[in-house]
Amino acid sequence: GSGTADATTFLRGDQTYATPASATNTPNFSANRISGAVTFPVNTVTKLVFNNELYDSASAYDISNGRFTVPSGQGGKYHFSATFLSYEIVNNNITSWYTYFYKNGSNELFAAQSETASFGSYRRNVLGADLELSAGDYIELYARVGTTGTAGIEVGHSYNRFSGFKLVE
Repeated sequence: GSGTADATTFLRGDQTYATPASATNTPNFSANRISGAVTFPVNTVTKLVFNNELYDSASAYDISNGRFTVPSGQGGKYHFSATFLSYEIVNNNITSWYTYFYKNGSNELFAAQSETASFGSYRRNVLGADLELSAGDYIELYARVGTTGTAGIEVGHSYNRFSGFKLVE
């Protein structure tokens, strides 16, 4: 092939050597909730605000409202993930747990988990999604429980996380 073969190049299909473009998954962020109790009553969709930034490459995640907003000029495909440990506060036999990603104030995607809980029992809630977003779009995390009861979110560094990054295309 033509070009120079060395440790920094690769051979393309047309038999020429090329240097790969630098690619980064930015903007990106990760946040958790390390203080302040979070509770939500039955059948009430409740926003989860993770109030501690672990990193935020573009200052796009707002810890005051739990919102990631796509910065100007950064539209494209994004991956988001969320995980949190929830529990039943009183023994009312919660039978369903829901986790939502909201886009621009409306439900974009949710996951449901069904099983009867008893007082003090824990559930690991997990949700991931790839979303096409434009500059100014925002993503928030919500949760809800069904049947009867009140649930809470365990706070602390290792109990919860909300993260996202732009996919390299």
